[in-house]
Amino acid sequence: MDIGYAKQILKKTVSDYDSIAAKYSKVREKDWKEFDFLFDRYVGSGNKVLDLGCGNGRFHDSFIKKDVQYIGIDPSEKLIDIARKNHPSGNFQIASGDSLPFSDGYFDSAWSIAVLHHIPSESLRLEFLKEAGRIVKKGGYLILTVWDLKEKAKKGRGLFSIFKQRKLDKGDVFLPWYGSKDTYFHCFNQEELVQLVKGSGFEIVEEGKIEVGLKPYSNIYIVAKK
Repeated sequence: MDIGYAKQILKKTVSDYDSIAAKYSKVREKDWKEFDFLFDRYVGSGNKVLDLGCGNGRFHDSFIKKDVQYIGIDPSEKLIDIARKNHPSGNFQIASGDSLPFSDGYFDSAWSIAVLHHIPSESLRLEFLKEAGRIVKKGGYLILTVWDLKEKAKKGRGLFSIFKQRKLDKGDVFLPWYGSKDTYFHCFNQEELVQLVKGSGFEIVEEGKIEVGLKPYSNIYIVAKK
C-alpha cells in the first residue's frame, strides 16, 4: 500500500473513533475476563506498563489491581476524555503509537489490545511495533492482540470497486463501525502476525487464540520478549 494513502487511512480511523467515542464506550465499558490469564502471567507488582491504544481505559482496572505504574495512551482525544472521566486517578495521554513520548527502555511491558488491525500497511505496522520495542526494557514484554477477522475478509472487499481494491493490501477491508462508515481493518492470520512481530525484533514467547463472550468472538494473541 502506498504510504501516503496508508497515512490518510490512519488519520481517518482516529477521526472515526472520535466521532463514535460515546457510543463505542457504552458498549465497551468493561474489560474481557478471558484476558485475565495474560495479566496474571505478565504483570508484576511495581511494573511500569504502557497500555498502547488504551481507548476509553477499559483495561485500566485490570492493570491497577496488580499494583503497577500504569500509563495509557491513545490518539483519539475523545476516547482519552472518557478514560480520564471514568478513571480520574489514571494517567492517560493523547499520543500516537508511532512516536511515543517516553525514553528508551522505560517500561517493563507494553500492551496493545485490539489496535494493530487498525493500522494500514506493513510499513506502518512495523513502525508501530519497533516503537513499542524501543520503550520496553531489555527482557521486557510486548503483549499483543488482534481480532480474528477471517470471515470479514471474505465479505469486506466485495463492497468496493476494483479500482479501490487495487489500492489495498491483501487482508484489508473497510467496514461500518458503530455508525461510522468505511472504518479500516486488517484481517490477520496467526502466522502473518507472528512473522510481523518477529520482523520487528521480538522473540515469540507464547501465541494462541482467545474466545471472548457468548457468540464467541475470536482474538489472536502473541506474547513477545525483547
